Amino acid sequence: MILELADFSIQPGQNAAFEEAIQRGLQTVIAQAKGFEGFKVNRCIENPQRYILQIFWTTLEDHTVGFRGSPAFTEWRAIVGPFFASPPVVEHFELVAKSA
Repeated sequence: MILELADFSIQPGQNAAFEEAIQRGLQTVIAQAKGFEGFKVNRCIENPQRYILQIFWTTLEDHTVGFRGSPAFTEWRAIVGPFFASPPVVEHFELVAKSA
């Protein structure tokens, strides 16, 4: 399993609208993608305009090729993109260790 970690900064005063939009986009667009296994969204306490999105994919290619290369990616960005203060930083991780 691959973890996609996306670090978002949104425009001030847009938290409620962004949180609704990101949940809607995740549930209606990304959740339909091949290889999608789940997600988590966290808001930063010290900087409330910062969010971390974790998406779990079966393979790296499910995200980088399958999803990003599909019309669904454009649909996703249309939902969340208007809130971005700057482009998100996205990285991928492999699990090395896990607690029980």
